[in-house]
Amino acid sequence: MKVGLIGTGMVAGTHAAALNAAGLEIGPVLARTSAQAFVAEHGGEVATGIAEMAACDFVLLLTPPDARADYVDALAAMGRPVLAEKPLERDHAAALALVERMGALPFGVTLQQRMRPAASRLRGWLSRIGTLASVELRVPWWRDQSYYDAPGRGTYARDGGGVLITQAIHAIDLMLWLAGPVAEVRAMTATTALHRMEAEDFAAAALRFASGAVGSLTASVTHFPGGTEMLVLNGTAGSAVLEGDLLTLSLHDGTKETFGEGGGTGGGADPMAFSHAWHQAVIEDFAAALRQGRAPAIPASAALPAHALIDAIRISARDGAAVAPAR
Repeated sequence: MKVGLIGTGMVAGTHAAALNAAGLEIGPVLARTSAQAFVAEHGGEVATGIAEMAACDFVLLLTPPDARADYVDALAAMGRPVLAEKPLERDHAAALALVERMGALPFGVTLQQRMRPAASRLRGWLSRIGTLASVELRVPWWRDQSYYDAPGRGTYARDGGGVLITQAIHAIDLMLWLAGPVAEVRAMTATTALHRMEAEDFAAAALRFASGAVGSLTASVTHFPGGTEMLVLNGTAGSAVLEGDLLTLSLHDGTKETFGEGGGTGGGADPMAFSHAWHQAVIEDFAAALRQGRAPAIPASAALPAHALIDAIRISARDGAAVAPAR
């Protein structure tokens, strides 16, 4: 299968490694300035316009979120399947509009943490911890100022926000995938003295899930030198702790099991310090879905609950009130 790429930013190299490992052909590469250098390193050919994507089996859309809408319109008009990098767009309404623009065409999103072996195992173990009572999500990451000195990074106009939508969205999606939807949030956000940026580098929220469980969320890029994200699910029969790719199950009957091991997830100063294997799993599933005529495991619509919760956190922090995320 031939895959086109639109956008050659920081994560594009990870996608290229994943495509090569999956045995998929890198086709036309479209970018404002860096396509030639990308092709020289990773393969493919420089595209002169989006019309060249019509010859591809599907297209990876890797631009910043503010540049998505026009490309999605053009690709939908061509009938091209699209696999987009996260976030889909800058807020829930814009993300929903992208999903609607694609209609019935295959449209996926790279929420690759769902493909982590320990995350998949935890989903299978949920019944073992009993009825969910509380949830704790912690994303203690670090980014130095040079990261935010890049034009547009950490702004609402280009990125849609800061740590929540750019870094923590993966962990937020994983939490919602495992614990279910959030019914209400009360939050605060801040831009600390550690960064010069428009949007938040710290966020904290109290959550009430639709199931009745309660929870807490903290996400920051102020934790030097950067730590590993942690998701804790506490149930009536025990607890499950997912720290990086290490899963620990502790049950009230004395049972204790572990699965996986720790690994880099991009929490330190180098945001690309992680394996391409999870991206590869998403890409391989998307390609298989096209061959088999089925929906991808992670359709673009799967990103909407995370976008809705991030919007609700921002609104709650701004207004000082409880907010129900959009459904």
